[in-house]
Amino acid sequence: MISTLQKIIRPVWAVRGLHKSAVEVLKHPAPEDTVTASFGKFISEVKPQHLSPMVLHRSKRMVLDSIGVGLIGSTTDVFELALQHCQHMYAPDDISSVYGRRGTRLSPTLAAFVNGVATHSMDFDDTWHPATHPSGAVLPAVLALSDMMPANSKPSGLDFLLAFNVGIEIQGRLMRFSNEAHNIPKRFHPPSVVGTMGSAAACARLLSLDHSQCSHALAIAASLSGAPMANAATQAKPLHIGNASRLGLEAALLASRGLEASPLVLDAVAGVAGFSAFYEDYVPQPIKSPSDDGHRFLLEEQDMGFKRFPAHLGMHWVADAAASVHKILVGFGPGTVHPDQVQDILLRVPKSKYINRPFPDSEHEARHSFQFNACSALLDGEVTVQSFTPAAIMRPDLLALLSRVRVEHPQDNPANFNRMYGEVQVSLVGGDILKGRCDTFYGHWRNPLTNESLRKKFRNNAGEVLPSEKVENLVDVVEELDRLGDCRDLLSQLQ
Repeated sequence: MISTLQKIIRPVWAVRGLHKSAVEVLKHPAPEDTVTASFGKFISEVKPQHLSPMVLHRSKRMVLDSIGVGLIGSTTDVFELALQHCQHMYAPDDISSVYGRRGTRLSPTLAAFVNGVATHSMDFDDTWHPATHPSGAVLPAVLALSDMMPANSKPSGLDFLLAFNVGIEIQGRLMRFSNEAHNIPKRFHPPSVVGTMGSAAACARLLSLDHSQCSHALAIAASLSGAPMANAATQAKPLHIGNASRLGLEAALLASRGLEASPLVLDAVAGVAGFSAFYEDYVPQPIKSPSDDGHRFLLEEQDMGFKRFPAHLGMHWVADAAASVHKILVGFGPGTVHPDQVQDILLRVPKSKYINRPFPDSEHEARHSFQFNACSALLDGEVTVQSFTPAAIMRPDLLALLSRVRVEHPQDNPANFNRMYGEVQVSLVGGDILKGRCDTFYGHWRNPLTNESLRKKFRNNAGEVLPSEKVENLVDVVEELDRLGDCRDLLSQLQ
């Protein structure tokens, strides 16, 4: 595989001698003032010193959480199906590690795919605003590409974090080109759109592509992007993250070989849609060059949202509101909540069709149901990993509560993760009315998890798959990542 790797990496430095059309692009470059060119220049020129201590701290938390989520995700049925498919349909290529499967390796692109699927298989991965799941699309690709590099050429921990942050930054910048992107999505699942672009950007940075190749990597990725929201709450949704990670890596590798695409893919060109095809109100802006000291990473300005339980982010508002009612309800009875106490449940939530599911039939639908998560929290006082098992979903007491739920969509409650709220009103048989409301749940970027809480989540998740020694090693390695000479210590702990 080393010879294959050298063939792939060599064009990073030697593309001018290998690909005639790439030479022509260099002779006739796209105008330097285009949006697309500014993004290519940023990706190629940004350096580790441009990462502030705050960005390093926050991005290391994201890496730790994403690995933990991926590890527990490797226990799911959808991950197993994806892994079996890759093993049965493709020739063995034992290069890049697979989350939680000791001794199992795949080609870099397939490893990026299955690890991306694992990361989103329980909808437990981080969420940002505008709405997307940024880490799951980027981290598996950067890990797989690092595995692919020769032992004497592994990226340093700081270079690894730089590539990861470039992938996160590009996603955030692209989503800010559209007001539509600020709201809970209706058409395309955002990680399948901006996630592919972020993965391509991160891998282009790790491959040290020049600014023209970085622009082409983004343009190639745009042709590999997009998945419909109709597949939310199904086993296909985790494929969106897996494909974003995989196809972004492929885009960067194709660009490294000299493959070209539109030099204006991010620009607004009348009559010809580029990236604007995904957003109806697309208004692109160039990104400032890091060498001008004018760039500030978005992660510096806004922290990440981390989930406490594995479900759509919107569920955390109603779960916390319902849990507050549960605390009051247990005082009315023998310390537990029984459906016979409850006459009516009213949820006041944003209007969003794909997360309004009165009677979910599967774990994936349950993770995308305001009604299910509110009733689970009302019954148990919290929502956990175990809330989505088949036995928990079909509990008679839970089904009885679900039959009493009504939903309202107040005008002041928009489908926007930065502005929404969740309100639960429970009318008791005796006539009492109890209310709970959540404006900002614990784990939201305005109220982030403490390091202690984040590490507890990681230990719980990773501990489902790895021995405790490796779990603790990962905690230590990620904390020290920006000070490691290379990332082999991280790569060796994932199985």
